[in-house]
Amino acid sequence: MKAKYSLKYTVQGSLLGFGTGLILLAVAYMFGMLSNGLALTLGGISDLHRLIPLFYFFDFLPLALGAVGFFVYRKVSLRINDYESSIQENIHKERKLYRFVEKLREGDVDAEYIPDETDALGKAIVSLRNDIRQSRVEEEKRKKEDEQRHWAAEGMALFGEILRQNNDNIEELTFQVIRNLVSYVGANQAAFYLVDDDDETDIHFRMTACYAYERRKFANKIIPWGDGLVGACALEKEKIVLKKVPDSYLSITSGLGKANPKFLMLIPLKMNDIVHGIIELASFNPFEKYQEEFIDKVSESVATTIATVKINIRTAKLLRESREQAEELALKEEQMRQNMEEFQAAQEEASRQSAKFISFSNSVNHTMIRADFDVDGTLLYANTKFLQKLEYVSNSEVEGKHISMFINKKDRVWFDEIWNSLSKGGKHFEGDMKLLTRSGNDLWTITTFTCVRNEAGGVDKILFLGIDTTDQKKLSLDYEGQIAALNRSSIKAEFTPTGDLIDANEKFLLTLSYNLNSAKEKSIFELVPSSERKNVERIWDDVIQGIPYEGQLRMLTINGDVRWFRCTFTSVNDMYDEIAKVIIIANDITREKNMEFETQRQTEQLKQQEEQLRLNEIELNKKLREAKEEIRNQFKEIEKVKIRNEKTLEGFLDAIITTDHDGVVQFFNKAAEDLFGIKREQVIGQSVRVLFSDNAAENDEFLDAYLDPNKKKITGQRKEITILTRSGKEIPILMLVTEARVGREITYTAFIQNISIDLF
Repeated sequence: MKAKYSLKYTVQGSLLGFGTGLILLAVAYMFGMLSNGLALTLGGISDLHRLIPLFYFFDFLPLALGAVGFFVYRKVSLRINDYESSIQENIHKERKLYRFVEKLREGDVDAEYIPDETDALGKAIVSLRNDIRQSRVEEEKRKKEDEQRHWAAEGMALFGEILRQNNDNIEELTFQVIRNLVSYVGANQAAFYLVDDDDETDIHFRMTACYAYERRKFANKIIPWGDGLVGACALEKEKIVLKKVPDSYLSITSGLGKANPKFLMLIPLKMNDIVHGIIELASFNPFEKYQEEFIDKVSESVATTIATVKINIRTAKLLRESREQAEELALKEEQMRQNMEEFQAAQEEASRQSAKFISFSNSVNHTMIRADFDVDGTLLYANTKFLQKLEYVSNSEVEGKHISMFINKKDRVWFDEIWNSLSKGGKHFEGDMKLLTRSGNDLWTITTFTCVRNEAGGVDKILFLGIDTTDQKKLSLDYEGQIAALNRSSIKAEFTPTGDLIDANEKFLLTLSYNLNSAKEKSIFELVPSSERKNVERIWDDVIQGIPYEGQLRMLTINGDVRWFRCTFTSVNDMYDEIAKVIIIANDITREKNMEFETQRQTEQLKQQEEQLRLNEIELNKKLREAKEEIRNQFKEIEKVKIRNEKTLEGFLDAIITTDHDGVVQFFNKAAEDLFGIKREQVIGQSVRVLFSDNAAENDEFLDAYLDPNKKKITGQRKEITILTRSGKEIPILMLVTEARVGREITYTAFIQNISIDLF
């Protein structure tokens, strides 16, 4: 197009002036020769110049008029070039704005557009883009936070249900916890280590559950206290997080060829600063912060439940063993009572029935521990049972020894008082007594010291009879210690079968803010809210019938405040298998229940927020539709302007070439096709070098800068250069290069005029 523009404006003007000069010169020749009678021949023209020398000046008239046409049309071409540059710049802006709006319409809110000071439409669209982007960011952030809260609330509800359903089987409970925890937080492997402290001399961790790659694994691992990461986590009582786990650390792997996880988290399950277990989670990717917070909350609930389950199991075991022991002791006491009655009867009849007494003594020797002491405490005789129980071999080892030899130094004070009373003929002694064996061990007995009197009524000797109760006594002391520990860690209260309070431990009284005297004035039915009284009466009737109860219960403090408990109601029978009392063992779960209520409240709040978000989304969609409609109308206007500008450019006679900053041709008009002798389809998308010969820029700084993408273009200056067309023809041209820069994008437009003159 530039070549045609140059031909039609510059060359055409020059030819028009030159042709006009030739016509005027021809008319002048004809008029001069006719007026002077000369022939219309070349010789006549020569004679005319000789007659009228002025015609020598007329000979230059075509050239003068051609030069005038050249300069006039060149000035007009400059005006056209300025106009074209302005149009090109407007087209470029409109294209940029059009592409920007297209990206917005496709949903790309990250598209960039930099409007200039006069581009009001561009500024408005950029402002709209910023509003949409900010709204989307805020919406995504709010939606993400809501999803995380909703996710955590659902998870807490899920694990709360799991903990409630499986609190009677600790192995199943631990497996369900880690299986659901792995699934819920997206982990790959998990293990549950429970503290086994039944033997205080051998406290260790026992793996009760293991889960990996969606399969239950066989758990048989024992870890000593303090060993490895599990032991370190228990000692420090803090969560341990490892982001690089050696391949050899995890012994649980997949048989499907999966790699070992690289992220490891160990969470201590602690309650009242006591660690009850460790949860070990392994994952390929680190957990998000909200996931770690959720895992911590679940761990607290699991720790509370594990502690409660262990206490309940231990309590049930203690109660069962205590009941069995009580029955056994009652049976032995009954047997002892019967034996003692028979023994006393035998004593009363001893003076009259010595033969029977000797026979009875022999039978006693086979069943009871027996020894005879004189008034001073010297041992006179000991039966085989006495020797065996006190770890002696023969009577010679003990006869003549003082009774203090068999009494611990710590028991001397109270025993000396009893012995002094017996030696003076005082009342016989019956009760528990601890003897000291030869090796220094304790021997517990149910003991009777009885004075054997002579005919004068004086004390002849003192008879010792006993039944070995060492094992039962140790168990009893152990049970007493465990019950004391239970009183320190759990709430415990005892009630009569009618519901009246008999006794309560300190935690019960502190939790409900009572003292023991004021608490004894209340029945179990007065300690619960009136709305639950019928339910408690029903539960109480079942417990009295021998059906224990485990569950949650509300009680009122002395101030009327509500406290939640997870409790166990168990009846205790006497030796006649009748209900003697009801024992309640409980743990305060008020904080846990408040968290559950808070979770429910937050869930309702989330539902309301979701509804509000839905309404906001409807309103936002409405605004987006209105904005799209407005942008669509603007697109139509931009398209009209674009088409009008392209039509205008198609009318130019000069060749126009537009390239990007890499020298790739983007626009090539019809005039350029005619000038360079090459079709537009062969040039668009190619380097601009295809239009020029290989050595075209060797001696031309202007053209070399234009063809080299790495060099700065010489813009704003019109340069005359010579090009070689594909037909091999050299054509002189005038070339002007302009630069257009929008943001980081740079385009160069070359306006080329053909200044060659084709003579006839």
